[in-house]
Amino acid sequence: MLIDTHVHLNAHQYDEDLEEVISRARDNGIEKMVVIGCDRPSIERTMELIEEYDDIYGVIGWHPVDAIDCTDADLDWIEDLSKHEKIVGIGETGLDYHWDKSPKDIQKELFRKQLALAKRVNLPIIIHNRESTADCVEILKEENAQDIGGIMHAFSADEQTADDIIAMNFYVSLGGPVTFKNAQLPKDIAVHVPLDRLLVETDAPYLTPHPYRGKRNEPAHVKLVAEKIAELRGMTYEDLAQATTENAKRLYSI
Repeated sequence: MLIDTHVHLNAHQYDEDLEEVISRARDNGIEKMVVIGCDRPSIERTMELIEEYDDIYGVIGWHPVDAIDCTDADLDWIEDLSKHEKIVGIGETGLDYHWDKSPKDIQKELFRKQLALAKRVNLPIIIHNRESTADCVEILKEENAQDIGGIMHAFSADEQTADDIIAMNFYVSLGGPVTFKNAQLPKDIAVHVPLDRLLVETDAPYLTPHPYRGKRNEPAHVKLVAEKIAELRGMTYEDLAQATTENAKRLYSI
């Protein structure tokens, strides 16, 4: 059994066939799925999904790309919703310097606010980091993020960064890119990270693994990620699945 620790089943890409997508996940041994809500509409949909499906849990927060749109009222709303027993984390939050929508200083301020929120509600924080590694790690250190820990999702940084965040009580989560033929860095990370700090995810509908790259991703494909990591680490799929599932349950308290 596996847990997809980061999926966007609240996205419009699943409007037509969500039941079939969830059924395929279950058929492929996906025990639980953690849906990420990171703006008003996706958070509202996340709350509906966790009520409707026993094997779906939620993480809610505000995405850094849209930081400029987030108000204090939005954060109060997220904090209130986070009291639901099936909300298991805050995020995804962090920094994204690839897109220009939200200025860096606004992203940083919101990141710090959500770290403080996560501490207040005692939930792990799920980090989005795109082309912003140094600033991201610096803020985690300055805000004593080790007090709550969490996940650096869709990890794309180097081995030193992995060591730095693991030292701060974080887990490293890998998805589809570990299966890409010419993507050596995630393969190196898959071997480097201690087994008790490793998670698997899809980030579906994005980052679809080989051989389905270019098509819509879905939770069933997390099995391909786990199989590749097991191969890289020279261990059985069953042992890798057991370890990452135990890690996810420990982190998310599920």
